[in-house]
Amino acid sequence: MIDPKIFLTVDNCVFSKRWTRPAEWMELLSSMGVYYVEASADNECDPLYMGMDYMQRWAQEVKTASEYTGVKVANIYSGHGTYATLGLAHHDIAVRERIQNEWIQPLADIAANVGAGIGFYCHAFSDHVLQNPAFYREAEEDLYTRLADIAAYCQDKGIRTPGVEQMYTPHQIPWTIDGSKRLIKEVFRLSRAPFYLTLDTGHQSGQRKFLRPDAPIIKEMLTRFRTKGYQDSLWMGPKSAYDLFQQMIHTTEDQEVAMMEQILQEIDRYPYLFAAESDGDTYRWLEELGCYSPIVHLQQTTGTSSSHQPFTEACNRNGIIFGEPVLRALEKAYQAPDEEGFPPKCKEIYLTLEIFSGTSEMNSDIKKKLQDSIDYWRQFIPKDGLSLSELLL
Repeated sequence: MIDPKIFLTVDNCVFSKRWTRPAEWMELLSSMGVYYVEASADNECDPLYMGMDYMQRWAQEVKTASEYTGVKVANIYSGHGTYATLGLAHHDIAVRERIQNEWIQPLADIAANVGAGIGFYCHAFSDHVLQNPAFYREAEEDLYTRLADIAAYCQDKGIRTPGVEQMYTPHQIPWTIDGSKRLIKEVFRLSRAPFYLTLDTGHQSGQRKFLRPDAPIIKEMLTRFRTKGYQDSLWMGPKSAYDLFQQMIHTTEDQEVAMMEQILQEIDRYPYLFAAESDGDTYRWLEELGCYSPIVHLQQTTGTSSSHQPFTEACNRNGIIFGEPVLRALEKAYQAPDEEGFPPKCKEIYLTLEIFSGTSEMNSDIKKKLQDSIDYWRQFIPKDGLSLSELLL
């Protein structure tokens, strides 16, 4: 059984627009007792915005600063810029090609140059695609093919564990446990090159909004609509199911049974729009897929939103993410038998603090909440590179 080495890491997006040169954020992290960093594209490290001449200079700065601070760029990660677009799933093939060839591949080149891994999220399916199962299948297959090409490209560059981040809504796959497994297997089947996930401890906050409704739930909502009008957050999946529901509101009780059957049949045509109850459980994700997640983004959360809160005493008081349960869940993932068709389980995991800072937040407050978060996690990862089993002794 693989016994992975664990490293505590910080995503430098927390320093965005404040400490922006490699020497600045490396020195700051070194003073906080952190020696592995995830370099975010949001912190002046994006080839689309900066260009490759700058990126080459950035890579040299990283190498120089790393030598005298002892801080290593473990991974490079995409940021909000490309996250905000349809990206690799854009309706225009020229845009898909541009994102793949002029953004991801150059970013992989830079990652290879500094000896880092790479992770990203830069795709989304528009509502037009979601409303048509045939369009959805076509878009999904195209995305898998592109991810397979990226996996092969990274393998050629010597990057061992490229991966994509899991999300929590139907238009941003993978967002369910089963869907994540399908993506990993399909990309590996197409490329024969390892490709993985990044799990985020706050990205289980949306799935339970998208559970498949059964007949009793639809009946209950029907009653509410008839008495009170529009109700928030009723999820029925496709627009066609909503249209049938609107018709059902105005039918007689005798017609309801037939209409209900129509709605349920319509819902069943769109399985990709629904999650299971377990998809909203962070620890279930870690138990099933943690061994295929070389990067785990750590944020504190109440389970109702992905706010990227720090691990301060105040946030921990109402939070659900804690050190030992995270490590125990990862242990379960490694104890499980290897799944057929999957790439090898990861030999290293970078538990990466991904904490956001506000535009008007004071520098001293940012550093304090980050230091508190580091101190909290150092209770469970006192030294980088220890095996999971050693940490759980």
